[in-house]
Amino acid sequence: MSMTFYAQPYDVSATGFYFEDAKTFERKSKTIINDYGGIVEEFEIQFIDGERIDAELFKAIGVHQGNIIAFAKHAPDLDEWEKINIIIAAGECGYKFDIESDHPDHFGIDVYSVDSLRDLAIEFVNDGLFGEIPKHLENYIDIDAIAADLRFDYTETKIAGMPIVYRAS
Repeated sequence: MSMTFYAQPYDVSATGFYFEDAKTFERKSKTIINDYGGIVEEFEIQFIDGERIDAELFKAIGVHQGNIIAFAKHAPDLDEWEKINIIIAAGECGYKFDIESDHPDHFGIDVYSVDSLRDLAIEFVNDGLFGEIPKHLENYIDIDAIAADLRFDYTETKIAGMPIVYRAS
């Protein structure tokens, strides 16, 4: 899971550089000089290549020059569900997330890997959330009505092309 970034200098008379890790960014960022011999200090960080979920994580966190080193160090160690929790929390719900010190589970977000609220309603019925349903009444359960009720607390989204339903508390 390698990622490639580009550090674009805000100084238009300087040329940026590609990098894949924190050490390379730290080393190269100190050597960029503009056309007038001055050291370039500010860069816009762009996500160039990597997994789609990593690009969405980069965007959700709002990676910039001040946190690219932490992102490059810690993002590869996160598993897919941790990335999904962060993307939902920071990107969809607006929470702040510091990749260096925060843990993805502290937001209290329930994530379900289902295609729709209807599928979640079926899962809840099958898991017994509505109690034991006698066989002779199973055909009378209105899954669509349950799904409509779930819409008040749950949200459907797609992350890296994967349908997700979540509830943020």
